[in-house]
Amino acid sequence: MSDPMFKGVLPALVTPFRNGEIDEAAFTALVERQIAAGVHGLVPVGTTGETATLSHDEHRAVVELCVKTAAGRVPVVAGAGSNATAEAIELVRHAKTVGADAALVVTPYYNRPSQEGLYAHYAAINDAVQLPVLIYNVPARTSVDISNDTLARLAKLPNMVGIKDATGDLGRASVQRLTCGEGWTMLSGNDNTALGYMAHGGHGCISVTANVAPEQCADFYNAVLAGDWSGALYAQDRLIRLHHALFTDASPAPAKFALAHLGLCAEDARLPIVAASEASRAEVLEALRDAGVI
Repeated sequence: MSDPMFKGVLPALVTPFRNGEIDEAAFTALVERQIAAGVHGLVPVGTTGETATLSHDEHRAVVELCVKTAAGRVPVVAGAGSNATAEAIELVRHAKTVGADAALVVTPYYNRPSQEGLYAHYAAINDAVQLPVLIYNVPARTSVDISNDTLARLAKLPNMVGIKDATGDLGRASVQRLTCGEGWTMLSGNDNTALGYMAHGGHGCISVTANVAPEQCADFYNAVLAGDWSGALYAQDRLIRLHHALFTDASPAPAKFALAHLGLCAEDARLPIVAASEASRAEVLEALRDAGVI
C-alpha cells in the first residue's frame, strides 16, 4: 500500500483568546508543545479553532502563525472551508501562499447542495489552486453528507487527496478505501472511533483530544501505525473518557477549560460558545486523571 500524504494524529488546534483578541504567544506555545509531544501534523482554524467566529484577517493570521512556528517540522493542514465556493477558493489560495502543506475544506453548510453541487464545489477548488485538499465530511454540523460515490469521482482529481470523516460510520471507510484507490488519505474526525476507523484502513485522525493530551495521543497513533493493536487498545482505554469529556459541553469550551487548568492558555471562547459548565469541568478533570495528563 502506498504511504498516505498525512497520517497519525493531527490536532485540530484551539485558537486561544485573551481580552477578546487572539493570544499569539499562547498559540505559538501550544504549537511548540504539540511538536515536542510528537504529533504528526497540525490543523489550525478548524471547528475546534472557532473558525466560525474569526474574522477573515484573524483566520489568515492564525494560519500564517502556525506555518511560521511549525517551520517545516510537521505538515500544516489549514482550515479553509466556506459554504461559498469563491470564498473557499480564496482561503485555500491564502493557505498555499503562506506555505501550508494542504487545506481542510468542509462540505458547504446551511445551503445544502446536491451531490452534483458538492462535486462542482470541490472541482472548482481543485482547478483554481494547486494545493492538496482534504475534504471534511461532518453531516451533524453541515446538514449535508458527501457520498462515497461523489468522493470516488473527486478522488480522480489531482488536488483532492483525502478525507476527514466525522460521520462515525466505520463501514463506509472500507468501501471508500476500495473505491477511492491507492493514495487516498483517510483521517477520522472523531477521536472516540479512530481506533475502529484505522482498523478499517484509515491512516489517522484530526483530533480534538490531542490539544489536551498530545503525548498520549501520539503514543496511541504510533502504536496503531506500528500494528501494535494491543498497545493501541490499552491507550484507547486510558483516553476514551477524555474523548467523551471534551464534548460534554459545546466544543471547544471543555478543551479550553482543560488547557487553562494546565496553565497553557485562558479558557476564553467567543460567543455563542460560553465557558464549560460545572458538570463538564468535573468530567474533564476526572478524564484528565484517567488519561494520565494530571
